[in-house]
Amino acid sequence: MKEPVAKKAITLKTLTKNNVWDVQENDIFRMLESADKDTDVKDNKRHFVDIIRTAFMIEELKEDSPVLKGKYEKLDYKVGLVHVDGTNEKAVWAVKKRPIVRVSDLTYENIHHITASKLIEVLDRNFGGGWDSLSQSTKDIIETGFEISTTTLPKDRLHKPGGMYEKKVADGFEVLEIAKGMWVEAIFAKVKPEIEKPRLTLQTRDDDPTDEDNFNDRDDEEDINDEPEYDEDDITEDNYRTTFDIETSPDEEAEDISDFGTDD
Repeated sequence: MKEPVAKKAITLKTLTKNNVWDVQENDIFRMLESADKDTDVKDNKRHFVDIIRTAFMIEELKEDSPVLKGKYEKLDYKVGLVHVDGTNEKAVWAVKKRPIVRVSDLTYENIHHITASKLIEVLDRNFGGGWDSLSQSTKDIIETGFEISTTTLPKDRLHKPGGMYEKKVADGFEVLEIAKGMWVEAIFAKVKPEIEKPRLTLQTRDDDPTDEDNFNDRDDEEDINDEPEYDEDDITEDNYRTTFDIETSPDEEAEDISDFGTDD
């Protein structure tokens, strides 16, 4: 049995707006510290900080006092020292991953980094009119990461044994129920399995004389090359023909038409 392959640690050089959601606050300080030892990264630190800001809130503290640090730590920020661009001075940063609490917080980058139960929690906090109350753009984002299905039934029929509700739950779907008078809308969500995108590979044809396809290709090429070439000396008045497009003037055409249209 093969052991699972451990994922490589994310560094600033491999950081993207997608995988930045996989790292935590402590990782940010670790990566920024290691960047000071890499000239290529150090010179482009602003670019990497912009990527970090897509998933993290960053506050630069005016002073390195225990009182101020404690205030931010109570708000779940991680506080640490980072080098300021182009200087040897260090600044105090408070870093916290952006919370996903509203549907407007969902993006194409972070939708693959939350669970179905987290999605249900976000939808429950924002819902009112049901699945159809969401904008199409929000639906598109959600459906890139989750399988979604809905049903609206009377309360007494929603949990009917052997019904859709029971089958979906057994299949691993999380459910959000939204009361609509005597009816209930059920929204089922399940994380889509990650599918590796096929890569386009260019195959080269081996020059194997025993290969049937190659053999046929060479025959075709030989047939084309074996076509006889014309010799100017072989062209005679009997086998030479040209076709000319003879243009007629509008006056001549009108005259011909008038000849057919009158009786003398």
